[in-house]
Amino acid sequence: MGQDQTKQHIEKGLRLYQRNQTAKALEMWSRVLQSSSDLSGRFRVLGCLITAHSEMGSYRDMMKFSVAQIDVAREMGDSDYVTESYLNLARSNEKLCDFPKTVSYCQSCLSMQGTTVGLQLNGQVCLSMGNAYLGLSSFQKALECFEKALRYSHTNDDKMLECRVCCSLGNFYIQLKDYEKALFFPCKAAELVSDYGKGWSLKYKAMSQYHMAVAYRKLGRSQDAMQCCEESMKIAIQHRDRPLQALCLLCFADIHRHRRDVVKAFPRYESSLSIMVEIGNRLGHAQVLIGIAKCWLIQKEEDKGLEIVHKAEELAEALGNK
Repeated sequence: MGQDQTKQHIEKGLRLYQRNQTAKALEMWSRVLQSSSDLSGRFRVLGCLITAHSEMGSYRDMMKFSVAQIDVAREMGDSDYVTESYLNLARSNEKLCDFPKTVSYCQSCLSMQGTTVGLQLNGQVCLSMGNAYLGLSSFQKALECFEKALRYSHTNDDKMLECRVCCSLGNFYIQLKDYEKALFFPCKAAELVSDYGKGWSLKYKAMSQYHMAVAYRKLGRSQDAMQCCEESMKIAIQHRDRPLQALCLLCFADIHRHRRDVVKAFPRYESSLSIMVEIGNRLGHAQVLIGIAKCWLIQKEEDKGLEIVHKAEELAEALGNK
């Protein structure tokens, strides 16, 4: 398959993917990967496969394609492509909650950059590193990374990156229990989507709505939380975004628990847990267990609650989370 034909097939796959015909898109891209000898085309189609598997929650496949992309980038001998492929490897480790490896690969990215294209990736690298440090409860390092990512987004006028950083900052302030700031940043992300996001993927809207829902729930505004979470879940289902579905189910369960309606909370925790285990989100797995434990405590089942808490602690310790 020649360069022009490779490009055409990649574009056709993208159109299929945008129409939510994911299986057909993946089949198209896989054929390109098997038959094309064009290195730049192979690099690009691997990028498409990495993104698709990330959004599907197939993080192990995401990692597999990231490793393959590194091999192609090295064969091309282009430092920008190598940097981009290492960033994808860092992200796949982040999704699988292997946070020390994420930090290591992000540092590799930063050390090998120097060209204009490479510098444009710095913000994304800092964001991924910040998410990893947050997963390790290294709050000061996480904040430093997020602030750097935010500066890069402003320097490069990258509104998409700014939106993603604002969502991560929302999550950061949730962990610090500063719920006003935890609401401010995803609201800022939602504003960016409204002002600039006409041509963006709906995942940006879904992401901001989810983080707003979490903050509203923490502030005791259950109705607002439910409304935002429903909006996020609708988009997640439409786009078959399994990771976001798991997070929304967790948020729904937390809202019902906050209302002391454990009958509604339990099945949503169980559904969320099933997806978390399936996709390998071990941090999310631990968070679901904590919610389940709190439900048992509401029902005065202290022994069951403590048993679940111990399981969550073991998971967190295995991740290096403090």
